[in-house]
Amino acid sequence: MSGKFITLEGGEGAGKSTVLEVVRVRLASRGLDVVVTREPGGTAFGEAVRAIVLDPARRDITAESELLLMFAARAQLVREVIQPALAAGRWALSDRFTDASYAYQGGGRGQPRARIAELEDWAALIKPDLTLLFDLPVAEGLARVGARGHADRIELESGDFFERVRAAYRERAAAEPARFRVIDASQPVAAVRGAACAIIDAYVDSVEAVA
Repeated sequence: MSGKFITLEGGEGAGKSTVLEVVRVRLASRGLDVVVTREPGGTAFGEAVRAIVLDPARRDITAESELLLMFAARAQLVREVIQPALAAGRWALSDRFTDASYAYQGGGRGQPRARIAELEDWAALIKPDLTLLFDLPVAEGLARVGARGHADRIELESGDFFERVRAAYRERAAAEPARFRVIDASQPVAAVRGAACAIIDAYVDSVEAVA
């Protein structure tokens, strides 16, 4: 079976990071060799970019710089981690990918969609085979973030910013229903995890059926 690329997306406080391990275990239980990564990050270079982009003291970063930094980290991740994994028949699982740039730098920051698409073609090279979008009301997500007691540079943005992010995510999901699976992240944690596992099982079944 050839390797597949699965991503988890969602706004702040959506809980996708906590579901990531559940999904990894589910894939492994199906006998799949899984590489897990995150954005920005996943490589030494990417983690250095992450430290800059999320530093709450770096309020001077422009929207254009943020977009380019995200794609610089992504270009490294694709070439160093994701493409080699897929070429070896492994599955890659990532906490965020290019959809996050359309949502955050596009919807949130107002960067043109065509500019992001051009960077996607040049720097990212690939698209996910399956994307799980964890969706919940912005107010609920920000309340979860607030309960953690600390916030990074992006989490400090306004509610209006995150409303635009959510709208951009939902728009992308509606435009690509074959790739996206939307999960109601306002459900209890067990229900969210159960929904994610059901989606993963169905997807692996479909891949195996045509292998």
